[in-house]
Amino acid sequence: MENVVIITDSSCDLPEEIIKQYPIKVMTMPVSVKDNPDMDISHLTLKEFYDAMRKGKIQPTTSQVVVSAFMQCFEECINNGQTPIVLGLSSKLTSSYESALLAKENLKFKDAVIIDTKCASLGLGLVVLKAAKMAKEGRSISEITEEITHYALHMEHIFTVDSLEHLRRGGRISAAQAFVGGLLNIKPILHFVDGAIHPLEKVRGRKNVVKRMVEIMAQRVKNPENQVIGISHGDNEELAMELAEAIKKEFNVKDIIISWVGPVVGSHSGPGTVALFFQNA
Repeated sequence: MENVVIITDSSCDLPEEIIKQYPIKVMTMPVSVKDNPDMDISHLTLKEFYDAMRKGKIQPTTSQVVVSAFMQCFEECINNGQTPIVLGLSSKLTSSYESALLAKENLKFKDAVIIDTKCASLGLGLVVLKAAKMAKEGRSISEITEEITHYALHMEHIFTVDSLEHLRRGGRISAAQAFVGGLLNIKPILHFVDGAIHPLEKVRGRKNVVKRMVEIMAQRVKNPENQVIGISHGDNEELAMELAEAIKKEFNVKDIIISWVGPVVGSHSGPGTVALFFQNA
């Protein structure tokens, strides 16, 4: 039986209690303060992190997992007789994927599997969780790789933010798109297309954004009763719970994971974000 370990990064937003149950190793993706990289924010709780962003006390920025970190991780896998499957943040949002490929090449570690999930936050987390469950069941590398590649490809990311300014600052959307989203009482809905962020539509008011996200899910979801649904939020638990209740009411969903959007993704999406993840095929 192959000794498979799932390598991911701290953008996956899986709850710690879930991570502990499975063969998952989380690589730290650095978060620092723009214009003050020496400022230590590691001690902040997620609530404090988002409060500081709201008050303009910090403007966080992120960087990729470096090649040397992956090389050290792979060397540990080799020493422990483990075969890693690397499932990280979308290559459209970070260079960590390229770092993992270089580390594999440098070590001539041909058994390492590196997949560009084109996912983020709990969308990535759900992919990691599925892979880890398969690894724990003793499934082979080839079985996990084939199933997870399809699973990641069909992971929908539908989300709303309080302000598009954070995405604009990070270069994830254009200034024009940010301006339109900033109009009075307009809530933008965005989605992922091939691992990159694209505006989907605009709705007026908080109540309508939940209704519309559920309608979009109804149009795109496949067999919701047989899959795990993910919801993550950037200090907006009330709206996340409202969305979860609406989904339970609309679909025969058995399993919903709700988590915070961590600092890696939250640095770009900002406070108030609510994101929905599900399979479309």
